Amino acid sequence: MENILSQITKMLRENGKTIVLGLLSICVFILAWHTLAWYLKDTGSSVAYLMPYPAEVAEAFIDSFMSRDPATHLYMHDHIISSLKRIVLGFMLALVIALPAGMLMGAMKGAEAIGKPIVEIFRPIPPLAWIPLSMLMFGIIWGPIWIVFLGIFFPILLSVMFGVRSVDTVLIDAAKTLGARRTDVFTKVILPYTLPYLMTGIKVGLGIGWMCIVAAEMMGAVGGGVGYYIWASSTVGRYEYMYAGMAVIGLVSVLTTGIAGQIERRVYKWMGMK
Repeated sequence: MENILSQITKMLRENGKTIVLGLLSICVFILAWHTLAWYLKDTGSSVAYLMPYPAEVAEAFIDSFMSRDPATHLYMHDHIISSLKRIVLGFMLALVIALPAGMLMGAMKGAEAIGKPIVEIFRPIPPLAWIPLSMLMFGIIWGPIWIVFLGIFFPILLSVMFGVRSVDTVLIDAAKTLGARRTDVFTKVILPYTLPYLMTGIKVGLGIGWMCIVAAEMMGAVGGGVGYYIWASSTVGRYEYMYAGMAVIGLVSVLTTGIAGQIERRVYKWMGMK
């Protein structure tokens, strides 16, 4: 217990200013939101019903975990789990394919010549443009996962490819001169240089993946997920619950990015990197 308290105290000392500024920015945002909602209602604006007070959204946020929503009869945590399952599956598929493909395209000119035209053709197409086709081809179960895969795949692929290219060839030649095997060159030279690029691609990809899954769940009528919850709440005029769902997306996205950052730091520590 004392160890935990000491770690919290150390964190507050090191990041106290950042934490205070972050809390201050949140307070300013909430105050501006409250002021806008009050102004719209006070002036009798026709769109005032679309802007509930922050307190109403906070109440709806808590209630969404305590009671079932009328559309799917699920609790908010059920929707979060549904979205997380799709995110995790899409992420794992993207990582398993993009990591070796990026390594090959970064290390071999032949692989880059083959893969780059395909990447350049499909990369500019927004993942959301694939929603109608993916729902028809893969159904409501695998369709959203495919959309997440598309959103996460290209950031990881390109990040890994550029990471491999950034490796100084002098270091590789020096390692070979000292008798290093191919596996040693990969684990001791290429991988440490590529890892920061990979982690950046993962964090960027996860952010895009959350945007993709919300849109896919809204448009695909998948019957569960935070995106579907937001859409269903808006269709029945439960706008405070709609905003609560949006807040959940933001909080869960921050949480997953934070977990990725923690994993990144632990991997760096394990590999002896700062």
